[in-house]
Amino acid sequence: MLDPQARALLDLMIERDVPPVHTQTPAEARAAYRDRRTFTQPDAPAMSLVRDLDADGIPLRLVRPAGVPVDAVLPLLVYFHGGGWVIGDLDTHDVLCRSLAAAAGCAVLAVDYRMGPEHPFPAAVDDCVAALRFAQAQAATLRIDPARIAVGGDSAGGNLAAAVCLVQRDAGAPPPVFQLLIYPATDMRAGAPSHTTNGQGYLLTVDSMAYYRSHYITDSAQWTDPRASPLLAASHAALPPALVLTAGFDPLRDEGRQYADALSAAGNSVQYVCFERQIHGFITMGRVIDEAGTAVELCAAVLKRRFG
Repeated sequence: MLDPQARALLDLMIERDVPPVHTQTPAEARAAYRDRRTFTQPDAPAMSLVRDLDADGIPLRLVRPAGVPVDAVLPLLVYFHGGGWVIGDLDTHDVLCRSLAAAAGCAVLAVDYRMGPEHPFPAAVDDCVAALRFAQAQAATLRIDPARIAVGGDSAGGNLAAAVCLVQRDAGAPPPVFQLLIYPATDMRAGAPSHTTNGQGYLLTVDSMAYYRSHYITDSAQWTDPRASPLLAASHAALPPALVLTAGFDPLRDEGRQYADALSAAGNSVQYVCFERQIHGFITMGRVIDEAGTAVELCAAVLKRRFG
């Protein structure tokens, strides 16, 4: 069954006549996403450092957990926010990034990559690759261990994290040590069964998915580009270890599981966990959905173990 707390949230959105994303302009959708975060997100953990940075025009935000000496060299998670490659920013995912930093004992570098429709594919991928390489190159300045840099993201951000790992491998560039993929989009063709069974009524709908995709990718011939659809890469060998987390009432559930299976079949170290009673987007909703906190704790525990 659907988690009663998730059901209550969906019912409240219907009661308050919250407009679906696909009925809004990108500017309206961005503002709405930013404004409603305070209703569903928990309080932000205190950090020892919060610093906004710039990587050749890409806005970044570095956070370091409280209680860590100022000169301590930490592992790093480079985090790409969700929002369908159209909405979301450093502020919409600030609480999640701080929560992961606090629980995993690592620094987190959030990336405000370019989005559609103003900057269509592959601008977001290029920015995320550039952000990872910035972190690797500036590790000493940022007090980061260059041998312990991971990537991660939720939804569109999970898609971008997976794409970054493929780009790094294919370029022969230093890979991340780990990839945290939270209900990632992995196949732009959107043909997996969960797109039908979970396509309406659970926050992320097939209509909103089509909206996001059309703003991000203007040419359908690009849907099969592995940087857009990591599941369709010719090979999934020699990729970083991964945790793939999905939600049972999510249109993206099946393609997330398919990606975990593809990584495993290619010989990579992969853990797959499905929160069977949850909806897409739940991990940021810790104020109203208890399992969000559980998911954050799980992600942080795996990160902490991988960082050693």
